[in-house]
Amino acid sequence: MNVLSSLAVLGLLVLFHESGHFLAAKSQGILVNGFSIGFGPAIFKRKFKGVTYALRVLPLGGFVSFPDDDQETEIAEDDPNLLKNRPILQRAIVISAGVIANLLLAWLVLVGQGSFAGLPNQPDPGVLVVSVQEEQAAAKAGLNTGDKVIRIDGIELGRGQEALQAFVEIIKNTPDKSIDIESFRDGEKILLNIKPSNVEGTGRIGAQLQPNINLSLRPAKNLGEIFSNANSQFLDLFNQTVTGYKGLITDFGSTAKQLSGPVKIVEIGAQLSEQGGSGLVLFAALVSINLAVLNSLPLPLLDGGQLALLLIEGVRGQPIPPKLQIAFMQSGLLLIIGLSLVLIIRDTAQLSLVQQLISR
Repeated sequence: MNVLSSLAVLGLLVLFHESGHFLAAKSQGILVNGFSIGFGPAIFKRKFKGVTYALRVLPLGGFVSFPDDDQETEIAEDDPNLLKNRPILQRAIVISAGVIANLLLAWLVLVGQGSFAGLPNQPDPGVLVVSVQEEQAAAKAGLNTGDKVIRIDGIELGRGQEALQAFVEIIKNTPDKSIDIESFRDGEKILLNIKPSNVEGTGRIGAQLQPNINLSLRPAKNLGEIFSNANSQFLDLFNQTVTGYKGLITDFGSTAKQLSGPVKIVEIGAQLSEQGGSGLVLFAALVSINLAVLNSLPLPLLDGGQLALLLIEGVRGQPIPPKLQIAFMQSGLLLIIGLSLVLIIRDTAQLSLVQQLISR
């Protein structure tokens, strides 16, 4: 059930993203001929008012299609309601609407939690270990996913973002030096010694961390507290996500190892859903913000890539030649499919059930 819950959340996020593009186009009178969730062959397909709605076999995303790209369409090339014939601003609204929809959904989910379920309590002391990379310093020291680090070298980490920042700073500033770590695992105190690796003078341990969030809820005092808490949580999650993607640019070698594919994302969602509705809300908000930030990157096939082409068109004063646009998008297709397959295979191999089967 936990896996099904996380899959349902992912499906909802993709649906919301594509609905953003769809509604932005329809509200401006721009012609749309397809709305699909997933890629590949259609499991379900139905046409309604000129739009073909489809559910496809590979649940790795979705897309909204336009007659502009349909070579068999009977619509005239100069039809003013085709997307390509609309002003740049209108096209930019359609392209960016998916990102805006995901950001809005994340905020609404947090507001909804505060309104109907309650607000999270203050974080518990320490830092939570979300995942550990194989053969890295954290794994070699015996640090496990789910461990709650309370002290480093006798220093209390405190709570929340301050605890996370203190932990990261100590690790960064102590490459090649042994550090004593005090943590809790299933309620039992664990003492470990870890030696951060040296990556260009900066300490790294190969672990994904987050504040030790207390997922129990309390009633909100008033409406102002609901919005204040939602805004604070949203900004924290957004800043963490942006910082993570910045790491891909500034320190790709280390950060790339933390990338997760669909299998790992579903596994994390299942683990969080075990904590109840509050865990699932955190998962939905975090993944929705991640989808928004990821799609904002100026890469082929992503919304950011299309916006980049639109910006170049605005600077040039004329559209980019179709052959160059097609080459740009096709290169992105190969990259994304290849990366998705690698991540799916890697994440599947690391699942505890698969590891048990291999070890037999």
